Amino acid sequence: MRNVTVRLGKQRRYEVYIGAGLLERAGAMLRECRVRGSVVVVTDSRVRSLHGQALEASLTAAELKPAVIELPEGERQKSLEAAGRIYEDLTNLKAERNTPILALGGGVIGDLAGFVAATYLRGVPLVQVPTTLLAQVDSSIGGKVAVNHGRLKNRIGAFYQPRMVISDIATLSTLSAGEISDGLAEVIKYGVILDAPLFRYIERNRDKIKALDGAALEHVVYRCARIKAQVVAKDELDLFLRNILNYGHTVGHALETASGFALRHGEAVAIGMVAAGRIAQRMGAFTAEEAQRIEDLLARAGLPTRLPPYPVEQLMEIMQHDKKMRRGKLVFILPRAIGDAFISEEVDPAVAAAVLEAMR
Repeated sequence: MRNVTVRLGKQRRYEVYIGAGLLERAGAMLRECRVRGSVVVVTDSRVRSLHGQALEASLTAAELKPAVIELPEGERQKSLEAAGRIYEDLTNLKAERNTPILALGGGVIGDLAGFVAATYLRGVPLVQVPTTLLAQVDSSIGGKVAVNHGRLKNRIGAFYQPRMVISDIATLSTLSAGEISDGLAEVIKYGVILDAPLFRYIERNRDKIKALDGAALEHVVYRCARIKAQVVAKDELDLFLRNILNYGHTVGHALETASGFALRHGEAVAIGMVAAGRIAQRMGAFTAEEAQRIEDLLARAGLPTRLPPYPVEQLMEIMQHDKKMRRGKLVFILPRAIGDAFISEEVDPAVAAAVLEAMR
């Protein structure tokens, strides 16, 4: 087992634990953090069928009393309506302010259960137990929790840090090839923005990662968790530096919305990363060779690099409602070199639209 410490202001901190077989140890880990009595597991039907028994048995063996709130699978559950149903279930379970919520699942469950934990009784303890590559490397760390609203992604949310994150690498063996590719988009993101050696590692070990090699998976999850922890420690509330983690997300979130969330998050972000590279190239900040290197790695990872058939005008309109807007300007994260990115408010919307048109 490896661990990463997320250090926050005023001596706050929590641990991200990474390794195989951690679900079977989760109960003991919670006991070590002085958790006693009842706990509530929030999960979806598919994840529960795969991993619920192992987690529940671990909690029971540690003399904890688990209750499970099970939701249908899918992005559509990330809503105020689903949050309301969980509030009702928590009330019926007589959950108290010291009753932890364990978010067992991918990014949707982590975001939704985290949002509920932040708002139920003005905050109850949260433990993230991510079971997808995307959630383990990114969404479970850093305390961003939210639900979608209307056609807009993550529109209503909060910053609410977990008490711990338990990333069991063994759960990744149950993922499809598409789900692994989905997570690889976020892994590649870290390499482009802050870690050129990680980017090279993915280039050399892409096949091992896609084949679910345990050592390769643990390496990338640990490396990404460490980068995320360092960024969050410097900018917990996403006021400046943390924006850099949104590389690929300006276009990516617009694509998710335009698709009615039919596009996976990683697929949308991959297309957004290609767009950002091409925009940076047009602005003279990035070379064509490195832009192509990113595009090639995304394609070899099984991710899309071309724009689906959505009107560019529609995507540009959705981006105007993006929560990253500043003073009426779009915010893009652009690469300067692999391993070095910058935050820009100077992207001409006409340039962005032209790049998207060319990516069809």
